[in-house]
Amino acid sequence: MSRILHPQVFTIWITLISRATADLTCEALLLLSLNPTARTLILWNQTSIPTNSTGLFCNTSIDGIGTCWPRSSAGEVVSRPCPETFLGVRYNTTNNVYRECLANGTWAKKGNYSQCQEILNEEKKSKLHYHIAVIINYLGHCISLGALLIAFILFMRLRSIRCLRNIIHWNLITAFILRNATWFVVQLTMNPEVHESNVIWCRLVTAAYNYFHVTNFFWMFGEGCYLHTAIVLTYSTDKLRKWMFICIGWCIPFPIIVAWAIGKLYYDNEKCWFGKRAGIYTDYIYQGPMILVLLINFIFLFNIVRILMTKLRASTTSETIQYRKAVKATLVLLPLLGITYMLFFVNPGEDEISQIVFIYFNSFLESFQGFFVSVFYCFLNSEVRSAVRKRWHRWQDKHSIRARVARAMSIPTSPTRVSFHSIKQSSAI
Repeated sequence: MSRILHPQVFTIWITLISRATADLTCEALLLLSLNPTARTLILWNQTSIPTNSTGLFCNTSIDGIGTCWPRSSAGEVVSRPCPETFLGVRYNTTNNVYRECLANGTWAKKGNYSQCQEILNEEKKSKLHYHIAVIINYLGHCISLGALLIAFILFMRLRSIRCLRNIIHWNLITAFILRNATWFVVQLTMNPEVHESNVIWCRLVTAAYNYFHVTNFFWMFGEGCYLHTAIVLTYSTDKLRKWMFICIGWCIPFPIIVAWAIGKLYYDNEKCWFGKRAGIYTDYIYQGPMILVLLINFIFLFNIVRILMTKLRASTTSETIQYRKAVKATLVLLPLLGITYMLFFVNPGEDEISQIVFIYFNSFLESFQGFFVSVFYCFLNSEVRSAVRKRWHRWQDKHSIRARVARAMSIPTSPTRVSFHSIKQSSAI
């Protein structure tokens, strides 16, 4: 049988708790509130018994949500961190909740919890940004692949502009086409189940994607080598051979990726070779040469620009003009390739805005690389534009001649001429 407290004893107990809680710190009061009976009495004390103060202070108190408010001066607005959880919902504790200690020494009935945000909402926002970034990636890769295919066809059809410089452009565009194509294969075939199964074909897809990724950088290295040889070293470009650049662009990346694949197979053979485990640095087997190529290309560009600014400023030959345009294209594209790759080594931090900017910036530059390559090395190439213009005029002339001949052949013989011709023949007989 439960014992019922005498009203006077109950009043004395409440008074003692009221006086005790007034001087407790929040930590002590929270520990005390873990006892269900004490918790009930504390809440009853806060709502039912006026604070016995001179009007200068509000006593230490816990509100109904569970936030502890320390002893504070009258008229003061107190801030406390938002609760970690309430009714099973997690909240962001970096924001604050506010409550005013009124002039009469009592707390305001309600605290201002308007800045407390549900973590669920933040997760929804991050998922939204992720989905937008995925859309940007797909859109950029589609546009890039379309532009690259057009550029590839132009270089293939325009035989009149075939030279070593444009062959290097053509191979660079081919490398980007293959990389974009394998990117779509990765996106359309990889899923969590495939990652966990770690089947052979998914590892081969990852290896192919990384191989074409490396070839992009080595063909950019080939662009830098050609320009550096033609301008800085003043060698005749006739000494350069196509097979040299094919070895640089297509052959050298192959053993690099083979070495990377062997490292993955023995030290990090999981999740289709995507990502890396802590303490395992096999990805640097192919990332290291890419960084080295970027650094060498930047050195090449520095020397090229230095020579162009000093020796070739007054030159107006067509070859020099082509070199200048090639240097401009490389000056734009090489930093573009370098920036997008170096971004993988940048930690945007825990700030939400910096993470969003990083996601969008990286997605845009990574997906539109192929588009920029096709624009600068093909669509803005004066040789390509001139050859296309000639082809177009030739096609127009050809079709206009055919049209004139067709119109001439389609004119019917006049009835008057027929009758006159027949009259001459009959009169002659």
